[in-house]
Amino acid sequence: MSNRIQGTTGLIGLIGDPLKHSRSPHMHNSAFDKLGLDYVYLCFEVPKGELKSGIEALKTFSAKGSNITFPHKQDVLKYLDDISEDAKIIGSVNTIKIDSKTKKITGYNTDGRGFIASLDELNIPFRKQKVVLVGVGGAGRAIAIQLAYEGVGELCIKELNKDLANEVKETINKYISNVKVKILADDEKSLKEELKDACLLVNATPLGMKGRENLCAISGPEVLHKDLFVYDIVYDPRETLLMKYAKEAGCKTTNGINMMIWQGAIAFKIWFDVDMPQDYVRQELFEK
Repeated sequence: MSNRIQGTTGLIGLIGDPLKHSRSPHMHNSAFDKLGLDYVYLCFEVPKGELKSGIEALKTFSAKGSNITFPHKQDVLKYLDDISEDAKIIGSVNTIKIDSKTKKITGYNTDGRGFIASLDELNIPFRKQKVVLVGVGGAGRAIAIQLAYEGVGELCIKELNKDLANEVKETINKYISNVKVKILADDEKSLKEELKDACLLVNATPLGMKGRENLCAISGPEVLHKDLFVYDIVYDPRETLLMKYAKEAGCKTTNGINMMIWQGAIAFKIWFDVDMPQDYVRQELFEK
């Protein structure tokens, strides 16, 4: 970020705890620099239980908006004046916009929309197709509901927490018609069977991420088939054990970099009604 903060500089925030790992400031501040927008994106570590004070502070400082992350994505709902339809169904918000005049807050969820945008960008067919999703906690919940919202034919969910899995299934059945949702058993045999006629396998768990590199949602490449596209939303490391197994099986793969950038770009568009320079941001974050 260039040394450009001045008295006129506007504020965008990120509220969560912890935040030291976040790439969001680099992403958005790079975009501000490229487009010449007089804004700065800053992290505010707000402990659980103190969210109300954090939201009020954003209003006081005339922030244009903020991203909301763990552990506040559900708690923030009580402080909203309005909410997008998909965020209401998902039941969590990761982006807010604050009206400069009324100070009213509108909530959005860009996780699921970012995932779908990345699928479309990569020309991965999923509409009216069968998708297997591992993990529906956190971003996985948004992905599950957005897949249903966008017209997936059948959604098979593998989730250790069966109460959570069934709650997601019930939510989809309540709000979205013509989508078959199936909860898988925990054994790998069931997973392999469902993958036989699936077009896409998505890992939305932390398995494989930095510090958990040796963990994987499957035991080996024999679970997969070459016509399957494997999408791991983990982006650090860039190639997870799941992706390595998938390549051994002849599958096409991608990591979570595109999803991360797309969800940020959608938030950027919400705040400024301007497209984020995604190619530039990707280069700044991952290719330098």
